[in-house]
Amino acid sequence: MPQDMRIRYKITAAVGIALTTVLVTMAIFFTWQQERAVLEQNERTMLKLTESVTQGLQAVMLAGTADIAESYAERLKSVPEVLDFRILRKSGEEAFKDNHTVEAVNRRRGSEDFMLRDHEERVQVLAADDPALLRTIADAKPVPVYEYDASGHRVLTYLAPIRAIESCSRCHGTGDPVRGVIKLTTSLLPVERDILEVRQYAIGGLALALMATMLLTGYMLGRTVVEPLERVTDAMARVSDGDLHHQVPIHTRDELGRMATSFNRMTSELRTTYDGLRREQDKLTTIIHGAGEGIVVTDGNGRIVLVNPAAELLLGKSAERIIEEGFDHLLDDPEAMQRWLTQPDTDGPATAHYNGRTLHVYASTILGNDYNVVGSAALLRDITEEKRLEDELRRLSTTDGLTGLYNRRHLDETLSTEYHRAARTGSSLAVLMFDVDHFKKFNDTYGHDQGDRVLQAVAHNFRLALRKYDLACRYGGEEFVGILPNTTLEGAFSVAERLRHDIEDLEIDGLKVTISLGVAAFPEIIVATAEGLIEAADKALYRSKSLGRNCSTRAGTDPEDQPEGAFS
Repeated sequence: MPQDMRIRYKITAAVGIALTTVLVTMAIFFTWQQERAVLEQNERTMLKLTESVTQGLQAVMLAGTADIAESYAERLKSVPEVLDFRILRKSGEEAFKDNHTVEAVNRRRGSEDFMLRDHEERVQVLAADDPALLRTIADAKPVPVYEYDASGHRVLTYLAPIRAIESCSRCHGTGDPVRGVIKLTTSLLPVERDILEVRQYAIGGLALALMATMLLTGYMLGRTVVEPLERVTDAMARVSDGDLHHQVPIHTRDELGRMATSFNRMTSELRTTYDGLRREQDKLTTIIHGAGEGIVVTDGNGRIVLVNPAAELLLGKSAERIIEEGFDHLLDDPEAMQRWLTQPDTDGPATAHYNGRTLHVYASTILGNDYNVVGSAALLRDITEEKRLEDELRRLSTTDGLTGLYNRRHLDETLSTEYHRAARTGSSLAVLMFDVDHFKKFNDTYGHDQGDRVLQAVAHNFRLALRKYDLACRYGGEEFVGILPNTTLEGAFSVAERLRHDIEDLEIDGLKVTISLGVAAFPEIIVATAEGLIEAADKALYRSKSLGRNCSTRAGTDPEDQPEGAFS
């Protein structure tokens, strides 16, 4: 049944199918009953006919004229509607065709009362074990047999017993209650014509009854059921189109009237709810569009349905372009977006760099009550300035404000980490420590500003003398420390000498500056802690001072570990 069929036709069709089924069933039952009645009437007629034939045959036989009986049987075959007539023995053979019975009767009577036939033949009409024949003999009752002839027409064969009577005992004895069987076959064409006529009348009556019933039922259903339902349906359509003020007129107080009342009440409540939702939606829209964070939302099919102005600004794209490219391409990295959606980070939002900004990305899949996906959402928060301030704060917390080198706090943390790594892996770790010679004289003679410029110049050259993965730190005052991972004692000493010569060749505001240095390296010097390296380098530094300054000294007590360089 088409999905767009109107309810009027659906109800009419449903009722029509039901009525048709009932009426057809009744017509079939009526026709079947009529057919059974016609067949039973035909069987009763056949029964009377066979009884009449049996009585006539017995009368002829009692008169002692067997040859007349044979002629009687032959003449019955010419009766209209009689296709075949036979008088059979209980063996299924046709009687009056041989001398078997004549000889038996003459023997029983003890005389030649009946003449023998000159021509004999044995005609086996039915098999001796034919079920209908056996049932007729056993029950001594007529048995109807329906079958088809060679031309395909239906025929009725009636097998009727020829019962033994006392008058027949002189010739045939008293042993068997049934002497033979009459086989009478008639055509059922007249009966089938009657049945066909009954069927035609039944079909015609059924068609008229069905047509009248359908017309009346359709009219009554249309007035009492369909039209009220259509009014409610039309009202629902108008409400679905947004007309929440439409009401269904109520004309009855039955179920349809109550349905209309309930619908009107529902639309009133829906209108109230809709007005409230509309107000809340306006508030939410104002909040979303006024928010500083970018918001992008999709529906269950992955189509973007919401883009606020902040998202356009942060992404540098128009809303139309964002919608066209799709949710996965918000940050031009579909793999990352899918990872954020399927494996949300419980530690916090993801960080992405896009359009010259640093963004916190909160991406999630929205699930319904039955855990089906109803959409996705992304919240984009610009933390560029926060990140800059955070980096600046981190830099200020780990660097010296005057020289720009790492401070003592960062030195301690890094040295501890590098020491434990070197101890675990067996690699080398060197520490270089130096200070500015006679720095107090600079401050006292030229002032603290000049002293600060000296420290800045020394720090600059210190940074240039180290590798990119080495660490240059201001230890305090005019003291500096360098951490050199994967560096031996001799390697650190070479760096110290190169730095000493660079400073010695330096001229700051017309002033010459020198430094004294000490170096220590693990595991060449056995120390138990990171602080032990600092202490060893510090002792080497003081040894350089005691030897006249402007020189470098290796930590250790071996004779060859002598300072090199000029005195200040």
